[in-house]
Amino acid sequence: MEFNAKQQLPGLLDWMRQQMKNCGGKTAVIGISGGKDSSTVAALAVAAYGKENVYGVLMPDGIQPDIDYSNGLVEVLDIPHCTFNIHDATSGVLNELARVGLDASRQTKVNLPSRIRMAVLYAVAQSVPGGIVLNTSNLSEDWVGYCTIYGDSAGAFSPLGMYTTEEVCDLGRELGLPEKFVAKAPSDGLTGLTDEDNLGFTYHAVNEYVRKGIVDPEIKEQIDRKHRVSRFKFQTLPVYQNGLPIVLEETTDYYNPNKK
Repeated sequence: MEFNAKQQLPGLLDWMRQQMKNCGGKTAVIGISGGKDSSTVAALAVAAYGKENVYGVLMPDGIQPDIDYSNGLVEVLDIPHCTFNIHDATSGVLNELARVGLDASRQTKVNLPSRIRMAVLYAVAQSVPGGIVLNTSNLSEDWVGYCTIYGDSAGAFSPLGMYTTEEVCDLGRELGLPEKFVAKAPSDGLTGLTDEDNLGFTYHAVNEYVRKGIVDPEIKEQIDRKHRVSRFKFQTLPVYQNGLPIVLEETTDYYNPNKK
């Protein structure tokens, strides 16, 4: 079935409005990188809630060479925003690790900025009226676990979590975003490599596999393994069910596994 962004938008926007209502929120707080995902989520939020109820947060880690994309996006959408440089926070944590005798691994250095950015987003969300953090991950990234747990995998809800990278681009174009915001190659902002360089295969390969079941056997093995070992990032926190009673009728499934 061919993807039709125009047909998808009404249901997606209604769902976003209902999710915001369920959270008791008013203002969508979004980390703005200037790439297709954050740009499309921001444009969706403007369409769903009005630009006055969207707050963009730009979070460079020191000097960010492509910060012009982020600045350009908030100008195009004309949304309230701020720039919050996380360099002191990231370097502070790394310095403290060194002080206590711990050598920060490469993975620590890659994941730390993402987790600090999420902490900043929640600090901002709790400082603006009815602030709710929106997740900006897409299906292709999530499928292979290319995200940081408690970092860019977090948020109150995920508008793009069931859309592939190519579908996100189509949604962005349908919302009227300039092409440069949907065509920007995603990167980790640290190594100088794109996401696809780090993964070892293209998102297009993931998309063809997920949507059509078409995949090169060698790539299939890589994708399946990454998918399998990353599912813990998307599960509700496991809780040991000790068999002791919880008698309140309105408890959630999380606390009452016998509730249907």
